[in-house]
Amino acid sequence: MMTASAPTATSPSDRSEQRLHWARGAAGDARLELQRASVDAGFRSYWRTEGSNASRIVMDSPPELEDVKPWLRMRDLLEAGGVRVPQVLARDVEAGFLLLEDLGGPTLAQVIDDQSADDWFDLAIAELLKLQAIIPPEGTGEFGEALLQRDAGLFEQWFLDRHLGLSLDCGEVEALQGVQRRLMDNALTQARVLTHRDYMPRNLMPTRPQPAVLDFQDCVWGPVAYDAISLFKDAFLSWPLSRVDAWLQRYHARALAAGVPVPAAWPQFQRDADWLGVQRHLKILGIFARLHYRDGKSKYLPDAPRFITYLEQVTPRYPQLAPLQALLDERIKPAMRAQGSL
Repeated sequence: MMTASAPTATSPSDRSEQRLHWARGAAGDARLELQRASVDAGFRSYWRTEGSNASRIVMDSPPELEDVKPWLRMRDLLEAGGVRVPQVLARDVEAGFLLLEDLGGPTLAQVIDDQSADDWFDLAIAELLKLQAIIPPEGTGEFGEALLQRDAGLFEQWFLDRHLGLSLDCGEVEALQGVQRRLMDNALTQARVLTHRDYMPRNLMPTRPQPAVLDFQDCVWGPVAYDAISLFKDAFLSWPLSRVDAWLQRYHARALAAGVPVPAAWPQFQRDADWLGVQRHLKILGIFARLHYRDGKSKYLPDAPRFITYLEQVTPRYPQLAPLQALLDERIKPAMRAQGSL
């Protein structure tokens, strides 16, 4: 297997040649070709092989941009815990190339529908409970104060300021910061488990008997309700609130039975999950705006109205979040309507 020298920036054409040369050697097929399999918000890319052998996936993780080692370490940890993850068939860690099994084309987000959702979410909950039972190794990142403060800043800097052009007055700033503080305190006081942070149908493959988990390299030691609410309040796929509440309650019962450290009382867990959802929705609005303005990746921002709906579904349940609802009604939604984005 080829070994790269010290990482240096390469042009797209040079990287393409390196990728194809490596893939042909790793797969043992000199006539193999590569076709783009998926687009990632980060720097990794995925390519499907076409040739005489069975289809495989090449992960290209340019070492100067995105080190593949954290992905491999977390993959091995999850697999040891019984979580279904992609199998690695060949690797060149220094060059940033992996040859993976091909789990198919569509993700769970592309095949799940009203009729199949209950079945698929039952399977996804089973995988999540396995993930949450894994003890994170020493050195695993933590979903703590610093990360929460960064997330709050993303919403204010990129969505409110850059995207909507809103300048909040002192009272509005104080009210928003008060809500953000409550959301952060909720996250910080929850029991901790291994947390994926993007556990949603887009990062699950519809394999049987277990869905395969993707995009797990950024797992952290985090609040127990985070991944469950992420699964049902997806960034790209929405469900009626009544179904979300029922699925979340189903997760809660199974988590209790499995010994996952969720609160015993359902109302407490529902509040924990709802508030984490609000924190996540605000963060994602900021990330989508940053992807558009800073990174030139504009396909995500049109989903912003989905998160406004998520916020409006939950904030009326909790008087403590009323300042955020007022900001939505009085400033954010009018600005979005003026842009034609709501």
